[in-house]
Amino acid sequence: MAHKYDHLREKAIALRTEKQMSLDDIIERLALPRTTVYEWIKDIPIPFTQKQSEAQHRKAELVRTKYALLRDEAFRQGLNEAPELLKDLSFRDFVVLYMAEGSKRDRNRVEFVNSDSSMVKLANRWISYFTQANKIDYRIQCHIDHDEDELKNYWAAIVNAIPDNIKIIRKSNSNQLSGRQFRSQYGLLSISVNDTVLRSRLQAWIDFLKAQW
Repeated sequence: MAHKYDHLREKAIALRTEKQMSLDDIIERLALPRTTVYEWIKDIPIPFTQKQSEAQHRKAELVRTKYALLRDEAFRQGLNEAPELLKDLSFRDFVVLYMAEGSKRDRNRVEFVNSDSSMVKLANRWISYFTQANKIDYRIQCHIDHDEDELKNYWAAIVNAIPDNIKIIRKSNSNQLSGRQFRSQYGLLSISVNDTVLRSRLQAWIDFLKAQW
């Protein structure tokens, strides 16, 4: 026996599949309750039309262009400020240290990993000073026989952070090295921040310094 809403259900499905209409558009067209229409079309995605695909592509291009311009501007800023900043020997040490030990894979991220507390303290000082991001992530890479609380308290004192805000990452082979003769006593601390501007400025400082050698 046909239900009185069967023809409306078929209409809603047709509007979804053939016209690529949204839930709100179908509700407005058929003047039906949202929950009713949703149940009919919830498993039917809107296929991308060529126009929609082109719009998505343009949006992605705009985002890429935005970040490219942001990086270019930050790089120019870095070159302009490098001569004055590099007069500070501590800052110069940081740039050289990052040049040797810092991550350079991601153009939008600054990351430094080390087991030496002096190096970590220096890197953290300058990254914290220059970053425009709200949050720096701290992670400890360690083995299974490390004491987590001891590590967190140790590194928290070095970088002036709250111990519970430091994450622990166990190395994948951490249960296979019980007989090793050497290890980093306090593991490795990773300092990382998503900051496109700082990463580009940092690259400029590195390039400027290398050009002086």
